[in-house]
Formats: sequence, structure tokens, C-alpha cells
Amino acid sequence: MASPGIEVELLGKGHSDLGEVAPEIKASERRTAVAIADLEWREMEGDDCEFRYGDGTNEAQDNDFPTVERSRFQEMLSLLGLEMYQVQKLSLQDSLQISFDSMKNWAPQVPKDLPWNFLRKLQALNADARNTTMVLDVLPDARPVEKESQMEEEIIYWDPADDLAADIYSFSELPTPDTPVNPLDLLCALLLSSDSFLQQEIVLKMALCQFALPLVLPDSENHYHTFLLWAMRGIVRTWWSQPPRGVGSFREDSVVSSRAPTFAFVRMDVSSNSKSQLLNAVLSPGHRQWDCFWHRDLNLGTNAREISDGLVEISWFFPSGREDLDIFPEPVAFLNLRGDIGSHWLQFKLLTEISSAVFILTDNISKKEYKLLYSMKESTTKYYFILSPYRGKRNTNLRFLNKLIPVLKIDHSHVLVKVSSTDSDSFVKRIRAIVGNVLRAPCRRVSVEDMAHAARKLGLKVDEDCEECQKAKDLMERITRKIKDSDAYRRDELRLQGDPWRKAAQVEKEFCQLQWAVDPPEKHRAELRRRLLELRMQQNGHDPSLGVQEFISGISSPSLSEKQYFLRWMEWGLARVAQPRLRQPPETLLTLRPKHGGPTDLGEPLWPEPLGVEHFLREMGQFYEAESCLVEAGRLPAGQRRFAHFPGLASELLLTGLPLELIDGSTLSMPVRWVTGLLKELHIRLERRSRLVVLSALGVPCTGKSTLLNTMFGLRFATGKSCGPRGAFMQLITVAEGFSQDLGCDHILVIDSGGLIGGALTSAGDRFELEASLATLLMGLSNVTVISLAETKDIPAAILHAFLRLEKTGHMPNYQFVYQNLHDVSVPGPRPRDKRQLLDPPGDLSRAAAQMEKQGDGFRALVGLAFCDPEKQHIWHIPGLWHGAPPMAAVSLAYSEAIFELKRCLLENIRNGLSNQNKNIQQLIELVRRL
Repeated sequence: MASPGIEVELLGKGHSDLGEVAPEIKASERRTAVAIADLEWREMEGDDCEFRYGDGTNEAQDNDFPTVERSRFQEMLSLLGLEMYQVQKLSLQDSLQISFDSMKNWAPQVPKDLPWNFLRKLQALNADARNTTMVLDVLPDARPVEKESQMEEEIIYWDPADDLAADIYSFSELPTPDTPVNPLDLLCALLLSSDSFLQQEIVLKMALCQFALPLVLPDSENHYHTFLLWAMRGIVRTWWSQPPRGVGSFREDSVVSSRAPTFAFVRMDVSSNSKSQLLNAVLSPGHRQWDCFWHRDLNLGTNAREISDGLVEISWFFPSGREDLDIFPEPVAFLNLRGDIGSHWLQFKLLTEISSAVFILTDNISKKEYKLLYSMKESTTKYYFILSPYRGKRNTNLRFLNKLIPVLKIDHSHVLVKVSSTDSDSFVKRIRAIVGNVLRAPCRRVSVEDMAHAARKLGLKVDEDCEECQKAKDLMERITRKIKDSDAYRRDELRLQGDPWRKAAQVEKEFCQLQWAVDPPEKHRAELRRRLLELRMQQNGHDPSLGVQEFISGISSPSLSEKQYFLRWMEWGLARVAQPRLRQPPETLLTLRPKHGGPTDLGEPLWPEPLGVEHFLREMGQFYEAESCLVEAGRLPAGQRRFAHFPGLASELLLTGLPLELIDGSTLSMPVRWVTGLLKELHIRLERRSRLVVLSALGVPCTGKSTLLNTMFGLRFATGKSCGPRGAFMQLITVAEGFSQDLGCDHILVIDSGGLIGGALTSAGDRFELEASLATLLMGLSNVTVISLAETKDIPAAILHAFLRLEKTGHMPNYQFVYQNLHDVSVPGPRPRDKRQLLDPPGDLSRAAAQMEKQGDGFRALVGLAFCDPEKQHIWHIPGLWHGAPPMAAVSLAYSEAIFELKRCLLENIRNGLSNQNKNIQQLIELVRRL
């Protein structure tokens, strides 16, 4: 008979799909239970008890891991081929190299392929990245001999009764089709083998895929667990509060600094119910199930966990502002501890200190578990139990629950029962209702930074606490604390920009145009030269401000890691002081652009430009430009140069993966001396590996070109909102040495046109001419150009104009027209009418551009100009980016796969020599000067 102190309630009858079969106790937990020191409970005064290990240490001193754990960790690293990365960690640049595998949609065949397959798919935001299923090559004697080109990879399934199977089983070394690695083990092993910046990239990409993120990383080999604060620094999420869905309800913030109620789900001993499946159901709106947390029924690698027990994962719910979609009215964090709380007491204690409520899933409550929970009596956290009594000892559970009622301050509503007959939908609604009730009452709200503070107190290592990271952070704070107003700071501290640079750029443009005049007046040329030297002397009369000097100090650090930490800290620090007017919904930002049909000031930004790292680098560039101009004119002795080393500093940043500005977004001009100086230094540092292919992406803002490049190559161009940097940026990708001969280049220089092509009409006069000139410049520098289009009929007039100009020069890169479906997430595949539209006779825009170039109706079809064969695929339809409704949408698998096919085509064209003549850096420098 049930105890009167607590009443067990069974929910409505129905079929359960949330895990009816009791999970086996993990192999790692069985071994841990044998190897770890015996637990003992020492009774304190009265009923008090304290949880201690057998050696007398308490939970905060959990440093004694069994030897079997260390050997299992080393075995996993050996299996995955990651042993070599334990001293010299795997870097972000290593993972982004272009290799032969970059052109293949290959499946892993041996365990050593799994880390690289995971990184490649994660870079492409592929929803199948967690799949660790391997595909084995067919054995030569398994079927008749065929030509190698006809041999296909397949998953082999053998019938044990087959004679062939008997022969195969005789080889004990042969891998089996069963996956040997649990996806969580793969993730932990890879993170423990990666440096801080690759860890950060992995976590950022996982967030975009809507995967649960690692928060506490277990590392039994080195006797500590790591709280991953730094790894999450780059994640920024947007959401809308309810109601209404307008400008005032829009929010954008870092997940590290924003506070939210937090709910933890843990397992005690054995539970017939799956925490991860339950969490996925709670987080999934409507009937669309999204597997945010990996679970055993995904069939993506179902082996028992070996090294990932003790992992704590985190995921968030963010509201969209739509009541029909939103499960909760505000952001909510959910935590999931992998493994049993008895074996991972330190992680469990952390969760109880940071959570608003903890849900404990178990089948049995024994004396050991009772005492463990009794030690939490001082906790103010709410506790809820999810039981499966028919798999355990029902009466024993009730007896211990009654004892825990006054200790944990719970009642019958805190105990839920879920058995195989429980209706899953009703049960999920019950969990959501409990969460909703906690939200409505005063409850604990914590940020990831708050969690890290609690982790430090418990003795966990925090990845951000290393000396190099903290030194870089301190320098960033010294710079940013002086920034009260971005516009005032640019005016007072970055003095060489603004009017001085804009005036100098205008004079240089006029001087350059005179060079192409048939008979330029010498008097006018001399006047322009005089004005330019006067402006440059004014600039050179300034000294770098204190903020710029500190920035230069940060990027001059002899430690590569400290330099990279500093740049990341600067990006986030400057974003934090961004003007509030920039934090508006994306659809609102579209209205910030001026109308392109009328006259506009060429120096007027198309949208407010936030203060960024590029402004400090612009300032360095202007010091170098002014000094170089005076040296060229003989006004300054070369021996008195102070800034000659600046291009070298910038080239080192380019080599570390930072996008650098090629065309200044404030003046819409290229600082030629600065860019050529930077490229010269790059040539020196690359020595013999200086063969380049230049790939550019052009299109108006909000056509998805930056996201496309980032997904394709793992780059870091600004995305997500129209208020990003306005200029064109370049980033360098290394080609693996073993593949460079085959591909025909050592590096690929990728250029993103940013906000330069604003879609001005031909009637816009100077604005249109400026955009057309910039498009011509970028396409003229390129071997390959991707034209990103929101609609196929909406090819910007400036790009059409650039086509005509380049046709006359004979320099025609390989072109790929990419139509991105920005709104409809359900449109499948390319639409034939879109391709025909590009092949049709030119419309009004193209005819107008042709008339401006005096070619009249002689304008040929764009496909012909681009050397495109209509029978081949040079026009791409990319499906919608999101699967579902943001902010809880994941990246669509169709989008990821289409981007990979585009990447494969681009690399194939480069390898086959269809990308015009490849260049070395010296040739690129000459091309920059000429264009």
C-alpha cells in the first residue's frame, strides 16, 4: 500500500515512444564502479550526512581517477588517430585546409576517418555530422572482379550462415560494419585534441546546427573536467519576446552573458526513460521532432559511451514572438548530464547550484541514492522525480520519497510516473507546464558566465582562465572602456579616417582617371599632386592615439595564441559597445538604406556601420599610406619611416584566418599602397608557396553570399544582419601541400564584396558608376566569381556593367550564378524557368548597361559571356537556409548538400584550369595596381 505521505499519479494510458526499454548500464560505468574507490557515508550530527570518497576526500577533490579510465582514453585516441594532437593541438587552420577530400562526398571507412568527417560536415553545417556510421570497401573476393572505376562503396551485411562469412570471421583484425565509436565519445576526443580556437569553431557550428553544446568536458586522463566558457563566447542568438513581434520586442545577445532560467535533467542509477529523448520532445514545437540531444535511437553510433560519461550538455529555447510556435515566453536553458549522478557527483553538484529546477530520472531509489540526495538538503533548487515504478521496487521508492519530502521540500506534484502505457504527448505537456510554473514564479536566472563562476568555486577548470587569454582580455578592456560613444571615438581617436581619408581618396581617384585621359592637362595633374601631398602631410603629422598603440601592441605579441585571443576579445568587446540603434530586427535594417534612384552622397553609409577591428586596421593602413606617399615624393627620407612594419603585422593576421579589408567601406576605395604592401609581406612569408587562385562573391546585401562562403570554406565573414561592415574583405585558405600540385595553387584568396554592391539603378548616376567600378575591380582580380542572387531576374545593373567592361579587356573569370532561396524553405531543387531566364535575350537592365558601354543590342547572353555551356550546370539553385522557423530553426540539410556540390564544382573548375590563369602573389600585386 502506498505511503500516505506521497501520492503517485499515473498519466493517461497510451503508447510511449520515449524509451520503453530499460537502457543497459553503460560499460564505462560498470568498469568505473569496480575501479573507483569504495564510497562511504559518514554520519554527521543527527541525520546530517556528508558525501565522501573512500580515501576521505570530498567531491570537490575528485582527482583520483582509476587507471582503467586513462588507458581507455588513450585507446580511444589511438582508434581515432588523434594521439599526435595531445601535445601540439589540432588548430583551426589545420581543419580548414583544402585537400583532395574537400572534393569528395566521402563516407568514413575506418575510425581514423571519423574526426575529419565530423569536422568537414560540421563546417558545412550538415545535420548528419553526428553520424559515425562507417562504410566499408567491398573485399576483392566478395564479388566478381570489376574495373576500379565501377567499384562502389557499400555497407556490407554478412549472413553468418554464408561460407564467405565464415572465411571473413577468421580474420580477427578486420573491422566490422558496426560503428565502434559513440558520437559523444568522438566529440569529447576531438575537443580534447583541439586548441581553443578550433574548440570555439566546433561549438559555434554545433549551435548553428541546433545541436546540444558541450558545457562541461570530462577528461579523466588528465584528472580534471573543463568548463567551456571560451568555446561559447562567439555564439550570439536573436529572439523576440511575446507579444507583440516588433522592434521593441527584438533581442540580440551573447548566450554567455544573457541570463535565463535553467533546468537540469539527470539520471540516478538506472532509468527506463531516456533523458535526451524527453528533452528533445520538450524543446520541439508542435509535431516536428528535432533531435537536439543525441540519443540511443538515432542509429548514428549506438555503442556504449567510453570516455564521455560526465559530459554536461546545454541547449536553449528561444521564442520567436509567435504564440502558435513558442513553447515558453522567454529564453530557457536546459542541461543534460551524461551518466549516473553517483559517478559524477561534482557535475551534479554544479547543476544543483545553477539550476532553477532539477529533474531526476530513475527506476529505483535505494539507500545509497537516498543518502546522496539527503546531502543536498541545503540546496534551494526545486527537485522533480520521474519514476518508472514497475521496473523497480515501488514500495521502496515510496518509502524513501516520503523521507525526502521535508528534506528537499517537495510534495506529490514533484513526482511523476512514466511507464510504457503513459501517453507521451500528455507527459511532455506536463513537463512543459512544470517549467512554465517555475518561470512564472521568482526563480534563479543565470548566464553561462555565472555558471563558470560556480564551476570555479567547485574546483573545475575554466578554459578561459589561461594566462594568455586573460592578458588579451585585460588589454581589450583597457581599449574599450574608453569608448563611450562609437562616433565620437572614431572622430577623436581614429583621426586619419573620416574627412582626411575621404578627401585623399577622392584626389587619388581623380589623379588615376587623368592617367587614362588622352591628353591630360599637366597643370591639373600638378594641382592634384600638390593637394594629395598636402593631405598626406597632414595625416603624417599625427601620432597614433593611445588606443591604436595598445591595439598595435596586442597584434604584435610574439605569442600567436595571445594575438588570436586578443583579436577575438576585441571583436566581442567592440560589439558590446555597439550603438543601440543597430540592434534591430533584420527586416527593419532593410529600411535603413537610402533610395538608390536619387542623388546620394557617395560617402554616406548605406547603413550605420558599427565600430570594429577593421577601423583600427584602417587607421594603421592610413599611417602607412601617408608615410609611403611622402617617401615616394621625396618629402620624407626612407630612414625616418616609423610604420613600415605595419603591413607585416597585417599579413600575419591574414595567415591566422582573420578577414582583412580590401576595399575601405567608409570611402569605397582601395588603399593601394597598404594592400600591395600587405601582399608583398604575404609573399615573403609564404616563400615558395605563393601560387594563388582568387575567388570572389558578389551580390547585393542580404542575398546570403557571406553565409555561403562561410559554409563552403569555414570562413569568418560578417553575416546575419545588414549592419555589418560595408567594405570588401579577403580571407586566405591554405591548400594542403599534397594537393597543391593537383589543384594548381597553394592558397585560395576569397573576397566577399560585403555591402559594396547596393543595387543602384543606372539612373542613380555617380552611385551607379561607383558600384560598377567596384564590381569591375573585384571581378577583374578574380579567377572565379560567384554571383549571388535573391531572384534570378534581379541581377544588379552594376554587375552587368562589369561584365561588359571585362569582356573588352579579355579577362573573363569562371562564373557561377547562385540563386538563393531566402524565404521559402520547401522549394525542392532547381527550377528550369530560372535557368531559361538567364539564357533569354537581355532585359531592360542588361540592355541599358549595354547602351552605356556603346554595344547596343550586341549584348550577348550572360551565360555566353561567362564561358558557360548551357548544357552544364553553371546556374545553381540553393534551397532555403533554415529548416523550420528561426530562432529555433536548424540549417537545412538540403542547403548544406547544395553548398557542398557548389564547392566541389568550383574546386573542379580550378583543377581543370577553367578558372582563367592562376596567379602568384607578385602578379596579383601588379593586377591590383593596374586595375
